[in-house]
Amino acid sequence: MTQIAFLGLGVMGYPMAGHLFKAGHNVKVYNRTSAKALKWTETYGGSYGETPSKAAEGADIVIACVGNDDDLRSVCLGDKGAFSSMKPGSLFIDHTTVSAAVTKELHDIAKALGIAFVDAPVSGGQAGAENAQLSIMCGGAQNHYNTAEKIMDIYAKLCRRIGETGAGQLTKMCNQIAIAGLVQGLSEALHFAQKAGLDGRDVVEVISQGAAGSWQMANRFETMLDDKYEHGFAVDWMRKDLGICLNTANENGASLPVTALVDQFYKDIQKMGGGRWDTSSLLKRLT
Repeated sequence: MTQIAFLGLGVMGYPMAGHLFKAGHNVKVYNRTSAKALKWTETYGGSYGETPSKAAEGADIVIACVGNDDDLRSVCLGDKGAFSSMKPGSLFIDHTTVSAAVTKELHDIAKALGIAFVDAPVSGGQAGAENAQLSIMCGGAQNHYNTAEKIMDIYAKLCRRIGETGAGQLTKMCNQIAIAGLVQGLSEALHFAQKAGLDGRDVVEVISQGAAGSWQMANRFETMLDDKYEHGFAVDWMRKDLGICLNTANENGASLPVTALVDQFYKDIQKMGGGRWDTSSLLKRLT
């Protein structure tokens, strides 16, 4: 049994923390809305802390899965932050999708405190979290990753160290760049099929078995054709992630013309009131 603190009980963190408790670990949770932390303890067991610092007291491993750079800083730093109560030799695992810059900043602070740090953003969405089928891309020292992997394997189908600190976040950027282009391509294909008078389901049945096939096509085409966008990863969060990708590309000289264009398409979706629709709603702006 490992003493674990889990910070952030959103659509991803809530089931991930649950998997850890069901695996036999002693889990103490924190959430900005304490009612959700209380609900988690009523569902699974364990306990909750009123602040990140209280949740992290005595923990061997602290895991964060929050919203953005500022959210991550707030749960880590200051008198109420987790770093203030974490003991030397403990490990911090960050599942938040954030910039590589804040990852390095927090890694350096953690290192000075004797705390190990692994950046470990995830892919697989809410369903992946609920079914323990996440893909996790990691950055950090090999020995720190080895410790983290034993815990992350509980809710992952694949967990891989890509390189040193920040490599996990950079890999997650690659993931989001690829998804943006795929969803736009799928949206245009379905839109074209409709305009051509074809049955979209028949079209996908055929083309999904060839070179056009993708996870997005297999898992999203039916709800897209049914005009249902109330599941999966929200447009607001995707725009946050694409902003990180585009800012990083400006720094490293990468050219991302399609990503920049799709980011503006998602902006259109937000203007339509679809900020909480899932990312497959790109089709909505074409119909």
